[in-house]
Amino acid sequence: MQTLDVLTLGNAIVDVLAHTDDAFLAARKLNKGSMQLIDEALAEELFAAMGPATIVSGGSGANTAVGVASLGCRSAFVGKVRDDELGRLYIHDLHAVGVGFDVAPAEDGPATARSFILVTPDGERTMNTYLGASQHLRPDDVDPHQVRAARIVYLEGYLWDPPQAKQAFRKAMTIAHEADNRVALTLSDPFCVDRYREEFLRLIRDGSVDVLFANIHELKSLYQTADEATALAALREERVVGVVTRSADGALVVTREATRAVPACPVETLVDTTGAGDLFAAGFLAGLALSLDHADCARLGALSAAAVIQHLGARPQADLRDLARQAGLLA
Repeated sequence: MQTLDVLTLGNAIVDVLAHTDDAFLAARKLNKGSMQLIDEALAEELFAAMGPATIVSGGSGANTAVGVASLGCRSAFVGKVRDDELGRLYIHDLHAVGVGFDVAPAEDGPATARSFILVTPDGERTMNTYLGASQHLRPDDVDPHQVRAARIVYLEGYLWDPPQAKQAFRKAMTIAHEADNRVALTLSDPFCVDRYREEFLRLIRDGSVDVLFANIHELKSLYQTADEATALAALREERVVGVVTRSADGALVVTREATRAVPACPVETLVDTTGAGDLFAAGFLAGLALSLDHADCARLGALSAAAVIQHLGARPQADLRDLARQAGLLA
């Protein structure tokens, strides 16, 4: 019996957000708009140097689960935190918005993960991430009953690095397909694609993945081309539903039968692009769970992404279901 619409698996990360300027980034040799991994010592140093911060639970897959819940669908998250102050905050935040999160926190080992997100006046974000406990997700943390209960299982490419987490992902994929449920994967980052290109392509081509999310940069990295048309043509040959985001240029839904373009939603004030892709995925997945047409799924994704980039942080502050009803996308 399917009691969940979407189950997401990913890094459980607490976001520490602060406004900054290009000079701060340059002084610390931080590559604007990028995501770099840091150790715990550098995390403490950066936190001491950055300005007033907003602390909110994050992580790509968890952000997507929260977006799905905000759209009125049933979601749950599988990730790993430590039993520390930030870990307890993380669990509370997910439960408070109606997202199921039942993975037992680690009693020892690295601290709960945190990402220091520096937002410049143009809305661009530069992420410096200490992965901590999030990298210790194990196959035993995946509940087979929960996977079978989910219409769609959504996997965060960022968590393909640790061997144990990779085994947890493979376990979830196998159980989902045995139950005739769908599996979606997000490529997460061009550098992630560079590390695991062949493995990602194998997942796409051996039937492990039914829906693939990528921004245009990740897609070009996947197919090792600088040409957008070439990358899209290669995706069109795969046996997946490809969902390609292109920032202000909207999104494409690519299948062997057709390529459908959906424009981005208008944005009054761009504040912070953190979470745009996560919330787009939330809208698309919620639409799939509700059996919407692929183009309407993408419209729901575009609406969700537009809502989240107009404030600081990657979790929706508006009622996405209400916005979708006003836009005529949900009844």
